[in-house]
Amino acid sequence: MSLKDKLTADMKSAMKEKEAGKLRLSVIRMVRANIKYAEIEQKTELTDEQVLDVLTKEVKMRRDSIEEFTKGNRPELVENLEREIEVLMHYLPKQLSEAEIRTLAQAAVTKSGASTAKEMGKVMAILMPSVKGKADGKLVNTIVRELLQS
Repeated sequence: MSLKDKLTADMKSAMKEKEAGKLRLSVIRMVRANIKYAEIEQKTELTDEQVLDVLTKEVKMRRDSIEEFTKGNRPELVENLEREIEVLMHYLPKQLSEAEIRTLAQAAVTKSGASTAKEMGKVMAILMPSVKGKADGKLVNTIVRELLQS
């Protein structure tokens, strides 16, 4: 079953749940709309990998918003976004731990031969395909930067 099919099936079950599935339903509808928009923009049906990209982008947008709402002292909005992220994470692959990311980053640094922060692009080019959808880009960036500065 493709991710799009899973989203459609989950949307139908959320509709049947009425009140209990309201948040899940709205998040799934919004994601499906963004997937449809991407398909129209690219003039082709998205693969599961491209759907994962859309889902990852949605999670990233919410995390960025949480940061801003926290600064603005809006705990009710932060709580709502955290629940939305929880729904979205259900469709993403299992997330890597910080230790796993650190191990992969160290291997990428060694493979690229990078030794300064200026060579971070080389490391990221090697590392990002292996962590795509499985780790937050900001965390990966921070870990690589830390490894190159030590």
